[in-house]
Amino acid sequence: MNHDFRYALIMLTAIVAMSVLLKRWQADLPLAGWQKLGLAVGGFCGAMIGAKLPFALSDWTGLMNGSTWLSDGKTIVCGIVGGYFGVELAKWTLDIRIKTGDTFAVPVAVGVAIGRLACFVGGCCYGSPTSLPWGLRFSRAGDAVARHPTQLYEAAFHLTLAALLWSFQRRGLFHGQLVKLYILSYLAYRFLTEFIRPEPRLPGGLTGYQWASLALMPVFLWLWLRDAARQPAPALAAGTAPDEPAPVPACQQQQRY
Repeated sequence: MNHDFRYALIMLTAIVAMSVLLKRWQADLPLAGWQKLGLAVGGFCGAMIGAKLPFALSDWTGLMNGSTWLSDGKTIVCGIVGGYFGVELAKWTLDIRIKTGDTFAVPVAVGVAIGRLACFVGGCCYGSPTSLPWGLRFSRAGDAVARHPTQLYEAAFHLTLAALLWSFQRRGLFHGQLVKLYILSYLAYRFLTEFIRPEPRLPGGLTGYQWASLALMPVFLWLWLRDAARQPAPALAAGTAPDEPAPVPACQQQQRY
């Protein structure tokens, strides 16, 4: 079984796993089936466009004749961000007013984790040289140097984050913010791990992914704060006025005097 076939098989597994989990996570959403399908299609198309867009913009000829969209080269960073805005566009188009982001967080994290295993099998997205005992040699690097298996690091990161997001959701933490928490966490992770990836350095000594992370983090922090400001205040207990002290039982009233 060659690398390309195994890569495609694992990527297909990632898409199927994400779809199955998304159906489970969205089971309780008060939406019709066609609306849920619209959200999934919006997220998928947004992710595919986002993943390829940086490569398309850097190759004007390929962008014009369409070859860039069919060639190799994808970025998970822009893919996840593109998926987020694809869902938002679908919600606007379908006039969906409820919050849906929490239902995407765990399925996407699991799907990306499996997808990174495909990168490992395909030998792409490897790290910089290392003398650590778990360093591995990748034929696509064109040398016999042991390198960081950054694909495995990232798979472990996304699986760990999926478990944390699932726990937060069960406990009602970060309600309405889970997908933004996921994206912000990944942007921070990717900024740090770029120091052990052999990507071209741009002005400032940072890679393109690091500059993208720095540009996108303020956007999602703003979205977080905007949504937090729109969250309704906790409901008061029925029949209790906001400035009214809790009633004191008669027996305690007698003991106080």
